[in-house]
Amino acid sequence: MERLDDVLGYDLKIYQNSSYFSFSLDSIILANYANIRLRDKNIVDFCTGNGVIPLIVSKRTKNNIVGVEIQEQLARLAEKSVEYNKLTDRITIVNEDANEFSSRHLNEFDLVLCNPPYFKVEDKSSFNESYEKMIARHEITFNLEDLCKCCKKVLKDNGNLYIVHRSDRLIDIIETLRKHNLEPKRIRFVYENVSKESTLVLVEAQKCGSVGLKVDSPIILYNLDGTETSEYELLQKEVRK
Repeated sequence: MERLDDVLGYDLKIYQNSSYFSFSLDSIILANYANIRLRDKNIVDFCTGNGVIPLIVSKRTKNNIVGVEIQEQLARLAEKSVEYNKLTDRITIVNEDANEFSSRHLNEFDLVLCNPPYFKVEDKSSFNESYEKMIARHEITFNLEDLCKCCKKVLKDNGNLYIVHRSDRLIDIIETLRKHNLEPKRIRFVYENVSKESTLVLVEAQKCGSVGLKVDSPIILYNLDGTETSEYELLQKEVRK
């Protein structure tokens, strides 16, 4: 069932459909984590889904943003959201395999964002979901190797990649990035609260970047009583800017 939702109360609306994967907090955090510079004239979001990351990033830059999504119905929802929010002059949604898109846009982008499928195909914990949701969660049509190959193609030298992923895949992420000349520059772990292990990690990498990794302070989302931390509230305010 299709519906029109708020994006965390921001001045944005987004179309979603319960038959497909809806956006999550992961995408909100990633959209805020990316350091968007004035010189980042061309930005692309791979695995854009229903387009929540381009929508939020449009609040942080006036430059061009492309969202690439392989699933036609999700791409259509993203297009509707872009039109509803009157952002067609700055956001373009492309319904295409990211691998094919990348082969046609060599060295064109200054910045890449991606909230990719998290789980290897061998992890069948949620294979009872619809095929559409499985594509969003599992590396069926797009995996870490694909992501890094795509970024190596589309990024200009010294262009940056920002991804959010599962913390337990961090070694895979770093090894695959370096294999494709994408040097990890910053990582930041996300915790639900101080009593739990990190389940999410944010990673910044740079094409042809120099060696040197910074580990940022963690993001802790909730206090032990379940209320939002001041850091989480600040993060949401930063996105609104």
